[in-house]
Amino acid sequence: MTPHISRSGAGRKGLVTLICGALAAGGLAAAGVATLEPGAASASSHREAPLISGTPQYDNTDVYAFVSPDKPDTTTIVANWIPFEEPAGGPNFYTFADDAQYDIHIDNNGDAQGELLFRYTFKTHTKNKNTFLYNTGPVTSLDDPDLNITQTYDIDLVRLKNQHVVSKTKLADDVPVAPSNVGKASMPDYGKLRSQAVYKTAGGAQTFAGQADDPFFLDLRVFDLLYGGNLTEVGRDTLKGYNVNSIALQVPNDLIRESSHQPIVGIWSTTERKNAQGYYSQVSRLGNPLVNEVVNPQKDKDKFNASAPWDDAQFLKNVTNPELPKLIEGIYKIKAPAEPRNDLVDVFLKGVKGLNQPPNVRPSEELRLNTSIKPAMHPKRLGVLDGDNAGFPNGRRLTDDVIDASLQVVEGELVGSKNDLGDAVDKNDKKFEKYFPYVAQPTSGSRGALAKGTTSGADVRSQLGDALQPAGSSGGTDNTVLIAGSAASGAAGILLIGTGLAWWRRRMQRPY
Repeated sequence: MTPHISRSGAGRKGLVTLICGALAAGGLAAAGVATLEPGAASASSHREAPLISGTPQYDNTDVYAFVSPDKPDTTTIVANWIPFEEPAGGPNFYTFADDAQYDIHIDNNGDAQGELLFRYTFKTHTKNKNTFLYNTGPVTSLDDPDLNITQTYDIDLVRLKNQHVVSKTKLADDVPVAPSNVGKASMPDYGKLRSQAVYKTAGGAQTFAGQADDPFFLDLRVFDLLYGGNLTEVGRDTLKGYNVNSIALQVPNDLIRESSHQPIVGIWSTTERKNAQGYYSQVSRLGNPLVNEVVNPQKDKDKFNASAPWDDAQFLKNVTNPELPKLIEGIYKIKAPAEPRNDLVDVFLKGVKGLNQPPNVRPSEELRLNTSIKPAMHPKRLGVLDGDNAGFPNGRRLTDDVIDASLQVVEGELVGSKNDLGDAVDKNDKKFEKYFPYVAQPTSGSRGALAKGTTSGADVRSQLGDALQPAGSSGGTDNTVLIAGSAASGAAGILLIGTGLAWWRRRMQRPY
């Protein structure tokens, strides 16, 4: 669990998705028990465990870590939360939880314990509680009075030794969060809002928090009995069009690594939620992709989310004797590699020897990155499997196809069973940005085809008038304008008003 600082408060290619998790699961061997200061664990997961699937605000979905392509003396870490955000899911759009601690952990000596912890805590602000609106007009800046619901956050850097706090430093205070992308009428220039949410801290670090396109690309329909048992449903990016809430942090390499002679770091994220008594407990963890989703059985999923790398030995059998290859053999007759799967343990729990395995490593499930490996000029989606040592499993870039890479390793690529398995989804539906925070802008709530009978660029306000006021408005120059969501809703409003007037007139003519 995370240490508490304060007690107060078509063909074989269709198999890839499911196997990816087993591969990542290779990172689960560790030992030790502790429940002291900040700690945590890992797994790339969307709705992966029974308890966390009911509380999406606290649900880690993915972790990425890579040497920054435009600033190779820094490392960028991206951690995402809240899976399957429907862009038009208002009026209560997507916020980070106020009663949570969102933590990014750094193990810089391979002992399966965190030496550094970056803690993000959020606070929600509401300007006008007498309206149901997220925004009461077009939003042109993060401090726009028309942005009714806003969030800010603080960052604390906690230094640890043997899971005990050594020091705590405030890195940032009251930094604004980029809002949900409600739509083009509400946020005509979302890119401007995104850029305003990038904040530079002292010491050369940068931070961003806000909504983003979900960068994970894969065909997740594997859960329909491994694509229905006939691979007829592969090749569709299940996460296309969905958003997540992202935290991106870019820090100098020298800040997070032990030394230039030992540049390998282990990274994972966790979420801690405050209970009714004011205590925090870890409810989610994530490092390598899909570990808890398809490696751990039902009985271990919630336990894994509440545990930490130094206590991962309890899950080791899930890695050395994985369920997934057996399922694939049973359905598709692809022979499962011999067990125990020590190849998975060696690569994903310890790191690749000579690349991202720290000296005297204690096996544990972390995303390991060698910060001295320079970014590739032409990244290859399969990373290390295709000779690109700057990619997965040496960290994880946004463009890395972790599903295909993981599937191939789980099916024995490293033990003589050469294969080119994949899920036929090789890249994200949106292009990533060239500069921090790198993640693509979120899909807009006003995406998709226009309503029948409407034209692009039509101003719906002209059909309703500009005088609709939210409850509690006082009029005058400070009046807030209610912008209709579509021409259809405007017509419906006029129809209701007309119907009401007609009823009133008939009633006034009646004798009783």
